[in-house]
Amino acid sequence: MMEQERLIWVAGLGLAYAGVCVAAWQQWRRSRRAASVAAPLLVAYASQSGQAEAVAQQSAATLQAAGLAVQCLPLAQLDVAALQQTSRLLLVVSTTGEGEPPDMARRFAANLATPAALGELQYAVLALGDRRYTPFCAFGHALDAWLAASGAQPLYPCLEVDALDDVVLATWQHQLAELAGLQDSALAAQPLLPAATPFASWRLQERRCLNEGSSGAATYHLALQPADGSVLPQWQSGDLVEVQVPAEPGRPREYSIASIPADGCLQLLVRVRVDEQGQPGLASQHLTCDLALGDTLSLRIRPHRRFRLADNATRPLILIGNGTGLAGLRSHLRARQQLAAPQPGWLLFGERQAVHDFYYRHELQALQQQGVLQHVDTAFSRDQPQRRYVQHVLAEQAERLQQWVADGAAIYVCGSLAGMASGVDAVLRQVLGEAALDELAAQGRYCRDVY
Repeated sequence: MMEQERLIWVAGLGLAYAGVCVAAWQQWRRSRRAASVAAPLLVAYASQSGQAEAVAQQSAATLQAAGLAVQCLPLAQLDVAALQQTSRLLLVVSTTGEGEPPDMARRFAANLATPAALGELQYAVLALGDRRYTPFCAFGHALDAWLAASGAQPLYPCLEVDALDDVVLATWQHQLAELAGLQDSALAAQPLLPAATPFASWRLQERRCLNEGSSGAATYHLALQPADGSVLPQWQSGDLVEVQVPAEPGRPREYSIASIPADGCLQLLVRVRVDEQGQPGLASQHLTCDLALGDTLSLRIRPHRRFRLADNATRPLILIGNGTGLAGLRSHLRARQQLAAPQPGWLLFGERQAVHDFYYRHELQALQQQGVLQHVDTAFSRDQPQRRYVQHVLAEQAERLQQWVADGAAIYVCGSLAGMASGVDAVLRQVLGEAALDELAAQGRYCRDVY
């Protein structure tokens, strides 16, 4: 009996001790959660076309509405020292090019080469990308790996978002609710992205080939009007359209708008795409061949905030592009033409042959005569035995480039990523310096719409 009483007493003591431990653990969790909720929270973004920025700003607004102290900043405004003073960090970042950081984040990306001391930081990463391009969400994963190597503690695993997938964005929203101590239902009415402009029916009003006889693929100028006769929407130069292709629903194709509303119609510059097997691209085939004049197609306008003129509207502009990349540059020139006394512009344009592929030649010459363009430099690669591209012309004009940038010019690049944009970027870094170009990108004075 004595032995049985002793065992009961020991068991009771153990249970009492376990109860004390559980209570202490729960109190620790409550206190840690309270401290976490009270701590300032930083939402940082790296965006190429503006979508990551929009998600970050709405995420910050959601948390602020829940009573949290939140700051929302571009990643370009942060450094390691700032992160060492931060307790919680939410990152919303996209990937551009061949797995590269957005231009605005290149300066910060230099930190990723070496782990830092961030043991007091908690973080979460929302990585935006598109599975049609590889590597998928590479910059988001690079940030996640660097933060982990730096000793930071993940609040949640890195989330990959394919083409703004609603399911993954809902998971991020659930995480925001958890951080704010709210029920998911409290955030259900607060979408992470502004409502997209709905697709509408537009009528093909004009289509003409701009490069008859060219050794390259045919390139067309298209003009469209709302099919219902309504007033044109008020897009800005640099914006894009998303075109629904009947043969590939759910994956709209993007094109740079080549006009402004004052032109009276929405204009595109479209090249016929042909793959290695000789098959035409679905979107370019639809726009340049399948549609007849008077037919309609479904499209919507998408703001491209990182390629708009914005604060650069009154700066000198250096516009660099090749092929159909002239579309986005042309819209900026049309916008500058509307100003009473525009700052000077400098256009560098590359294509195959001057006699066939100098799109909008007479229009550009008129802009030069009007003073909208101070310089027009061209590179037609097939007009001489030695291949000559737009980046070669830029390198030859290094002294002028340095002077224009010193005078406050902004640089806009539009066209193919492979070859042109990467070659131009290399020349800019060589002439202006790595740090200087990254600083221009961080200031919004180096803008790219490349594909």
